[in-house]
Amino acid sequence: MANIAPFRALRFTAGAGDIDELCCPPYDIISDDQRRAFLGTNEKNIIRLELPREGENPYAVAGDTLKAWLESGALKQDDEPALYVYQEEFVAYGKPYTLRGFTCTVELQPFSAGVVLPHEETLSKAKQDRFDLMCATGCNFSQIYSLYDDPDRAVDAILDKFCTSEPAARFTDADDVIHSLWVVPDCDDVRAVCQLFEDKKLYIADGHHRYETALRYRDHLRAEGGETGSSDRVMMFLCAMQHDGLVVFPTHRVIHNIDGFDSMNFLKEAAAVCEVLPLANFEDIEPRLNAVYEAGGKAFGYYDGEKAALLTVSDLDQMKALLPNASQALRELDVTLLHSLLLERLCGIDKAAMAAGGKLTYTRDAAEAKALTDNGADACFILNPTRVTEISAVAREGEKMPQKSTYFYPKLITGLTMNKLL
Repeated sequence: MANIAPFRALRFTAGAGDIDELCCPPYDIISDDQRRAFLGTNEKNIIRLELPREGENPYAVAGDTLKAWLESGALKQDDEPALYVYQEEFVAYGKPYTLRGFTCTVELQPFSAGVVLPHEETLSKAKQDRFDLMCATGCNFSQIYSLYDDPDRAVDAILDKFCTSEPAARFTDADDVIHSLWVVPDCDDVRAVCQLFEDKKLYIADGHHRYETALRYRDHLRAEGGETGSSDRVMMFLCAMQHDGLVVFPTHRVIHNIDGFDSMNFLKEAAAVCEVLPLANFEDIEPRLNAVYEAGGKAFGYYDGEKAALLTVSDLDQMKALLPNASQALRELDVTLLHSLLLERLCGIDKAAMAAGGKLTYTRDAAEAKALTDNGADACFILNPTRVTEISAVAREGEKMPQKSTYFYPKLITGLTMNKLL
């Protein structure tokens, strides 16, 4: 099954600056203005490597920059392999949480092997960008986020032992998330952790593009016939899906540029597949949705700039005719119900339209969804979060959810560990 191992991480040295000035959120949620702000604080922020923008060939510049930082000592590879226990402390939904897992390397295997399993569709443009960067740098700058099944919490019991000392790094980011890192050199407990994964599958929570890119990069180097280094492995953060600190935010949908869209007509047609309950205002949506979620039901909030409504799906059997070859797990996801019953049939947003873009915007912020709708979008749909058990159930079936079905919060910080492949 999963082949995990300690590795010699690349890490920033004290000479590069304070660690809180060198790390950043994942590249795909950083705007150009935010990028400039990070580099304005410290020119050696990891964003210069992870999201290159300088020069005619930014990827080549990133490769040269990595070499320069290694030569200057700003980055240094650890002397011996280790597991890197990583912890996030944060507040979500008004409650404090602590999430803990560890970063290691994982042997690359195709999804068809059934060991590392995806749960979402990916976009080819993003994969090409990551491939070009990997070819130019030969390095993983950010870790893939994956889950594993550990009902007895055997792995967490060992990780607890590693966190009794002061962490090697600890800082609070701009979102008040506290990040801590412990470096655990190879030892009996590390080997015990690795052995526990010999019968486990890994479920990608975030980083599908990076995993597929790592497979492509490995195959590219093999085809070239040159040095392949450790390209048969990829850096990955692993967390038990039973961990109390796991928080999944919903990703809301905003529709726009829908030909001939009429809200009254939409709600009339939606009533054929959903129970449509008018609400007094937008602010009533989330409390109503939460009540449905706690009861195990399926519903979406709807807002068109004036009218708000709760759309509840009680008849789940209607999905069998729409997706006859899909598993029950996939058919009954909130996002699948929304896309199949409403977005595709009533709004004309099928998979081709989603890939082309222009009609659907995603946001995890309900207030932003409302603002976009108030400022000209046709309507927005407010969703409940996807449960972790639903994610693993779909992955076990070998199926994929629609894009942007999950948002694990908080995102993993980039810059604490890197994985040099060549």
